[in-house]
Amino acid sequence: MANVATPIKKEQSTTPTAETKKGIENHIQAAKHLEEASKFHLEAAKHHEAGNHDKACASTIKAQGHTCLANEKQKEDAKHHALNN
Repeated sequence: MANVATPIKKEQSTTPTAETKKGIENHIQAAKHLEEASKFHLEAAKHHEAGNHDKACASTIKAQGHTCLANEKQKEDAKHHALNN
């Protein structure tokens, strides 16, 4: 067999750049909003179980708001990756 040169992998820097920091922040913010959405969905379920449907509705709306905010951060991050890769 002939010797085949293997491609040399370029070392990636572990020092975050401004772009990387923005991506990290987007992931952190998305995760925090998803955690809040989860908390409010669980709260809504408890209110429904207790028969407090108005409170359940309010918790559901809060959960939806956090889900929307998380989606915005995810879209921002996906757009960033699409433009830079």
